[in-house]
Order: sequence, then C-alpha cells, then structure tokens
Amino acid sequence: MKLYEKTAHELHDLLQAKEISATELTAEVLAHVDEVENKIGAYIEITRDKATADAKAVDEKISRGEKISALEGIPCAVKDNICTKGIRTTCASKILENFVPPYDATAYNKLSAQNPILIGKANMDEFAMGGSTENSGFHVTRNPHNLDCVPGGSSGGSAAAVAGGEAVFALGSDTGGSIRQPASFCGVVGLKPTYGRVSRYGLVAYASSLDQIGTITRDVEDCANVMNAIAGHDEMDSTSTAAPVPDFTKSLVADVKGLKIGLPKEYFVKGIDGEVEKSVRKAAETFEKLGAEIIEISLPHTDYAISTYYLIAPAEAATNLERYDGVSYGARVNGIDVVDMMTNTRTEKFGAEVKRRIMIGNYALSAGYYDAYYLKALKVRTLIQRDFIDAFKNVDVILAPTAPTAAFKIGEMISDPLKMYLQDICTVPLNLAGLPGISVPCGMTSSGLPIGFQLIGKALDEATIIKAAYTYEKNN
Repeated sequence: MKLYEKTAHELHDLLQAKEISATELTAEVLAHVDEVENKIGAYIEITRDKATADAKAVDEKISRGEKISALEGIPCAVKDNICTKGIRTTCASKILENFVPPYDATAYNKLSAQNPILIGKANMDEFAMGGSTENSGFHVTRNPHNLDCVPGGSSGGSAAAVAGGEAVFALGSDTGGSIRQPASFCGVVGLKPTYGRVSRYGLVAYASSLDQIGTITRDVEDCANVMNAIAGHDEMDSTSTAAPVPDFTKSLVADVKGLKIGLPKEYFVKGIDGEVEKSVRKAAETFEKLGAEIIEISLPHTDYAISTYYLIAPAEAATNLERYDGVSYGARVNGIDVVDMMTNTRTEKFGAEVKRRIMIGNYALSAGYYDAYYLKALKVRTLIQRDFIDAFKNVDVILAPTAPTAAFKIGEMISDPLKMYLQDICTVPLNLAGLPGISVPCGMTSSGLPIGFQLIGKALDEATIIKAAYTYEKNN
C-alpha cells in the first residue's frame, strides 16, 4: 500500500516510529497529486511551498524527540469556503476568484494548531450550492472510482481528494448533505456534527442556520481525531455551543450490544435505488447480529423536508450574498453608475445555480409571499425537528441511506434542478433539525460505485454515532 492510501492514524504511527518522515510523506502525496489531479480536479489551489516547509518543520520536531499530535505531519485538504489567512479562498466563484482572507476560520485555526500539512484548497459547488461539484466556477471534479461520474457535492473536492489519494483527510461543510453525500459517493467517512459543535466563524456563509463544518476521512478513527481538533466553543460565533466536548477517541469501542437503532420507513420508499436499499438493509442486519436492536420508526414529515429546505436555504443565501456587490471586496465589473456596476458584477460573476437560489430566496422573502412560503417553511421545520425528538424517545440512533442512489454521471442531472434537489431527500432533514450524522461506506454497486449509509444521532451526541460507525467498520 502506498503512503498516500493509508489512514492518518497509520501514518502517525509510522512518523512517530521514524519509519517515514513528514517530508517523504508530503513529497509522495504531492507527486501523486501531480499524477492524477488533471483527471480528478479535486483542488482549486495547491499550497506546495507551504506543505513542503511545514513538513520540514514537523521532521525537525520529531528529530528533537518531541511527541507529535495525532494529525501532525498528515497531508490534508480544506474546502475552499473555509477562510485561510494568506491563501486564496474563492468559494469556487468567479466573484471571489482573487480573494485572500486576512484571517483564519476558527476551525482551520484549531486544526492548524495540530500541525497537519495543508496540500491545498478543495473544489466545491459555487458557494456550496449544489450536490455534484459541477457548479464550480472553475472546473468539474470527477469521482476517483469512475471519472465519468460526479463525486457528489458541495464538498466534492474534499471527498475526491481523500478517496483519490490526494489528501489523507479533509474539512468540508454541510448545509443540506454536502459532507455526507460526497462521502457516500466516494466511499469515505463523512461526519456532519451537531449545529454549533464546530465554529462557523470564517466559514463563508450559504445558509447560516444550516451550515456546519465537518470531517471527511478514510475511516472512523481518523474522524474522531479530526473532530477532537476542530470541535469546541468559540466566542467569535454566537451560534457556537458552550457544551463540553468529549474525547471522541474514547468512542472508538466496537460494541453495539443493546443499542436501539431506528429504521425510518419514510427513507425506504419509491425512488431509492434497489442496490442502495439492499446494502443499507444489510448494514442493519449486521448491527442486529452484533447485538443491536432494530426498530422500525416513522418520521412523518420527511416528505416536506426538501420543500422546506429549498425555501429556508435560498432565503438565507439571498441575504448572505447581498454583500457581493462589487464595492467592498471581490470582483467588480464596471458600469455607467453604481446600480449598473452591481448588476454587471453579479450577472457576469455569479454562476447559474447561485443566481437561481438567490431568485428563489428573494421571491420567498418578498412582500405578499413571506407568510405563504418562508414563514410556513419555518413552521414545518419545527415539525421535522419534533419528529426526531419523538423518535429519539424510543431509539438511540437512526440508520438510513445517505443518498437515494450511488454517484450519477456527469451532466446527467445538471439541466434538471428539481431532479438534482431530490438527491438531498435523505440528508436535509438533519440540517433542518441541527442533528449530527455520519456517512459510512457499506458496499458497492454492480458497476463498482460506493454506497453509504448514515447514522443520525441526538443533538450533541456525536459520540454514540461514532461508536456505532466504528463497530460496523470493524465488523465489515
């Protein structure tokens, strides 16, 4: 096995034992990036000089006999909507093509304290709006398992980088499934934490009440280590929870005896691919054999989740994206006056999907429609949250497909937005409810594409879903 194919904890052991150096590891990953990046397109920017210099610093620390952190010297990628001081952060949009943040996002700052090696900023759907990474303002990212297929989105570059050996782990963001769905499509592990568990300060906003930074890793142990690095309260983020953060590595126990796992009937309905359903139900059987109790449950308002999400998220997006006006920062396209300049800037620099969501959002918030659409969507959101509260009175975790299908072909859905939006049916309810979810690989289709299931936990109970995911991983 090549070094770039190993997990972070395997590489940590090798570094600690001085069997490899961080410089050697980083050089091998960068050489692999040079070999495959023109096919996969996982990155917007590669930070080669910084990676090489940082690896040398880690080696010097090891040579002094100092202990290194679990992520020290490990190559990683960061989604390009997470601010990195002195390194371009574009959100895969032409409007921010040359934006260099003057500060680090809190999550990246906390991660940097562990001294991993940043390989680059990962491609994504523009402003995180999309589920295929076809909406990037720069290039399409391809699935390493089949280059004709999408890697999922919006964190498609992060997932493709990890799956394709271009990074060992990555940070992504999840507004409606943007970590879990690409993790499923690319055959890696993706965790969306509870809303507020990881600071959003420095995450370029899409929908502020839904966005959450999370992890994309090769296995569950790596997931726990990265979560340990980035979770925690942040005074710079008013939505950040002050709840104590457990040591997630203590959840790496292969035992689900007595665990009550809910199987929501609404997630196994017409439209779900047969191979996906078979793999997910087989995963449920595995848990049952390991001593868990499988209980069929109902989440009755699931059918309304997509409609609710695609009113709330675009409404928040329309408000958040007002700041890109060609005045303060970002690109500017001149006009005969200020209004003409703003119109030209947005017309030329925003992509089609971003424009679509801004228009949907402004419509939902407009006079005469606010009560009928946005306000009603907020009320339905509460009903969806109550569904989960009621379900968790009887079960400890919920098991469901991460996505209704495996990865689809590039271009297959891009001209049909509604069909694309329906891909989010399994993931958006968690964001509306603010709950944690982890996607874990559970098989392959007959055509060789990965399938994933997700475990949904109670608020602030990432520990239980990590434990259950780890148990499945160790017994599969």
